[in-house]
Amino acid sequence: MDWTKEALSELEKVPRFVRHMAKRAVEKAAREEGVEPVTPEIVLKTREKYFSLVGKDKEGEKKVTRIAVVRCHTVAEVCPGVGCLKAFSHRKLNFEEYGPDTELIGFFTCGGCSGRRVSRLVEKLLDHGLDMVHLSSCMCMNDDDYPRCPFKNQIKKAVEAKGVKVVEGTHH
Repeated sequence: MDWTKEALSELEKVPRFVRHMAKRAVEKAAREEGVEPVTPEIVLKTREKYFSLVGKDKEGEKKVTRIAVVRCHTVAEVCPGVGCLKAFSHRKLNFEEYGPDTELIGFFTCGGCSGRRVSRLVEKLLDHGLDMVHLSSCMCMNDDDYPRCPFKNQIKKAVEAKGVKVVEGTHH
């Protein structure tokens, strides 16, 4: 879809890690309204439409950061996720950088070796303003209690390809 120079300039104001998602939303809105090329007006209109859903900054308001945690399907057989959830709730360890305006919007397993469901679930969470994904500590560790995840790098690349930042680790 064609974009005017001014519309592209507006898109550049969107943080890089969510720009791909924003571009898709704007193009979808433009198609629905029969607008081409994409203009700054449709960019601004789309930003307003999704503002409350995806936590975009509005002048004078704090940005809501939305995160998800992906955990090992095998380890989930014996781990209820208490360590990950407590670390998030108390903003400890790998969640220390987040303030009170951070929401945990997803907590799911990879779906088994190869991480077959991660891409689909991240795609669904993009509609809810997903900003970043934490790979749980059980996916990042390599010791006697936790086997090394052979698909960690593949899963990380798949999430990043969707324009979402990846953080390795939760509570260890």
